[in-house]
Amino acid sequence: MTVTPYELLLYAGALLILFLTPGPVWVALTARAMSGGFHAAWPLALGVVVGDVLWPFLAILGVTWIVSVFAGFMTVLRVVASLMFLGMGVLIIRNAGKTIATDSRLTRPGMWAGFVAGIAVILGNPKAILFYMGVLPGFFDLTALTWPDIAAIVFLSLVVPLIGNVVLAFFIDRARRLLTSPTALRRTNLIAGSLLIIVGVIIPFV
Repeated sequence: MTVTPYELLLYAGALLILFLTPGPVWVALTARAMSGGFHAAWPLALGVVVGDVLWPFLAILGVTWIVSVFAGFMTVLRVVASLMFLGMGVLIIRNAGKTIATDSRLTRPGMWAGFVAGIAVILGNPKAILFYMGVLPGFFDLTALTWPDIAAIVFLSLVVPLIGNVVLAFFIDRARRLLTSPTALRRTNLIAGSLLIIVGVIIPFV
């Protein structure tokens, strides 16, 4: 392998940060988890894996071919990668208060329906390959990658979002059960009300 553990760790951290940015997959997971619970949501996470493997793999092959034809292209891509992260950061901050919407087509019951919805969500955004083509050169020298390197990069591109999506679906399911359980909702309101009263009592003495 030519890539170092540090480079892979840095890339995994970037994937985690990108996962924490709400997008189409979050919308789909939220829709299915709220309508059918964790059982309905986790197949969607598996469907998303298809794109999480396909897009970076195709991006690596595409960039490698382009670099073989156009000298100096890697330098340009590194600048593009830097600008992409800066741009995404600015856009996220500017739209920090916006909510995400749901699509009823994503809530069809059944494990197969969830899996297909996941594939549709991730493959329905062909701009993803352009994203990876812009980002990957910022972390790795794509001209020097070996097949084990590519396998490691694709594996990280798969496993980090998959774990995040499954955990997200689980917590949405817990929240759904809380909101639909009168006993749990009453308990939560009692605790919240009690804490507010305590704060109200303390404030005059602060």
